[in-house]
Amino acid sequence: MNTPGPATPVPAVPARGGTAPTASGRAGSAPTAPALGGAAPLRPVLRGPAATPAPAAPALGGAAPAAPVLVAVGHGSRDPRARATLGRLLERVGDLRPGLDVRLAHIELNTPLLDAALAELAAEGREAVLVPLLLAPGHHVTHDLPAALAAAPGLRARVAGPLGAHPLLVEGLADRLAQAGWTPEDGASRAAGVVLASAGSRDPRSGAELRRIAGLLGERLGGVPVVAAYASAAAPTVPDAVRALAARGRHRVAVASCFTAPGLFATRAAAHAPWIASAPLGAHPALARLVLHRYDAALRATTRERELATV
Repeated sequence: MNTPGPATPVPAVPARGGTAPTASGRAGSAPTAPALGGAAPLRPVLRGPAATPAPAAPALGGAAPAAPVLVAVGHGSRDPRARATLGRLLERVGDLRPGLDVRLAHIELNTPLLDAALAELAAEGREAVLVPLLLAPGHHVTHDLPAALAAAPGLRARVAGPLGAHPLLVEGLADRLAQAGWTPEDGASRAAGVVLASAGSRDPRSGAELRRIAGLLGERLGGVPVVAAYASAAAPTVPDAVRALAARGRHRVAVASCFTAPGLFATRAAAHAPWIASAPLGAHPALARLVLHRYDAALRATTRERELATV
């Protein structure tokens, strides 16, 4: 049984013909969804000075070791837009980190499923970091991902933290609200308020994290009240949060969609907006940077654990 933990990078397996493996479906220069079927890597695209090189210590003989594969793990959705949106997000991640092997996997509903993606990595002899494309701790992060690693014989991997309460996430949420019609004047208005809508979880740590995100978003918007609400499994619901804000005199209420991709819950939450509703975060540049931030943090934690093990 494997558990998430430190692992030693191994050399990359080059693609046939000596080029980086690609995902099918690229249209022009715009980011596209990953290939159907297995967890095919996405080709990083060199875009000049905007790209950030991956940190790597030189190996013996001068060759740089291959970085662990970044496996971004989405929940999965029956909405066909969800998988395509996450594919575009990972294209942005690849743009920011040329040379990094970035792959998409899903907990359920969409291919590639996580167990198949991990089996492929184990067969390749690769090391991996799983980055949950989830907003807060919950059953999927604390149980499903570690269980999937434990069931992947021979794979050296670890699970990064969820996206969580971070300034980059708040940047994306605020920008999506602005695109929907929110203005600085709304942030100063005593009639305006925001409902931060997310999927919801029975894990109390998830609710606490979403409330922290709501607090950070309120500060970013100039002090406007932001109430966390949920599409399932937790209270308050989005309609309840709208009513609570109205009871405080906040009748101009926007819904901030705290979802990584379109889907049933995001659609339901937006339908309850009495004024405007923002789009899911999707392939927002700030979210792409946050995915890399969580990946790098997991690598730093691995390095510290190795250093402590040698003391």
